[in-house]
Amino acid sequence: MLKIFQNLRIWTITSLLCFSLSWSLPAQADTKIDPQLEQQVLQIIRKNPEVIIETVQAYQQEQQQKVQQVRQEFLQNFRTNTKAVIGDSPTTGSTQLNTVLLEFSDFECPYCAEAHKKLKDLLVKYPNQFTLVYKHFPLVQIHDQALPSAKASWAAYQQGKFWEYHDALFTNQKQLGETLYLDIAKNLKLDLAKFNTDRNLADKAIKQDLQMAYKLGLSGTPSLIINSKNVSGPIQLSEVESILQGGK
Repeated sequence: MLKIFQNLRIWTITSLLCFSLSWSLPAQADTKIDPQLEQQVLQIIRKNPEVIIETVQAYQQEQQQKVQQVRQEFLQNFRTNTKAVIGDSPTTGSTQLNTVLLEFSDFECPYCAEAHKKLKDLLVKYPNQFTLVYKHFPLVQIHDQALPSAKASWAAYQQGKFWEYHDALFTNQKQLGETLYLDIAKNLKLDLAKFNTDRNLADKAIKQDLQMAYKLGLSGTPSLIINSKNVSGPIQLSEVESILQGGK
């Protein structure tokens, strides 16, 4: 009986996947849904809803376990190979890398703007005590200027002006757009031809940061991950100062 139930579960989820895929294909594709398969799937769902629920729950649990495993591997690498994790990302603060804070951020996110103010204050209050690393995490599904602003900041970084550009974007967050990007570049006396060229070359670097965020299972911004002698892992903004105080 158990074997029959297990086979039913496997068959059900397979059928559901086939059924879902057929609906998700582009409209222009010449695909036809098998009416018999459709009825079989619907009948199974009606008669055995617990199979679907248990299958989805098992899948979610499996995915959570994978995320935890990847996160632990990342944190281990962060501790032993910090420079590789930082990569070519912009940094500010201490050059010693004793305490490193990764900030996954979106220039259009209002919560990131608040985090920016707090982190800037902490850099002044605890000079040379921690290294802040900026990682791009543009939430393009909900912020239409997230990616353009990320590209503009990356282009400014190529001319050694990332943090100045970064600050200006957050200060003028409500005006994000092409006019602002060019105005900031002009105010910082950037080479505009190079700036515009570099904006078109930013995708690779931003994608690398996004892939890191996805691997870690990050779902929103700002997301902070710290590596210090006492703590390693995701933290809340409210926890940063207490960790810095403990590191004195």
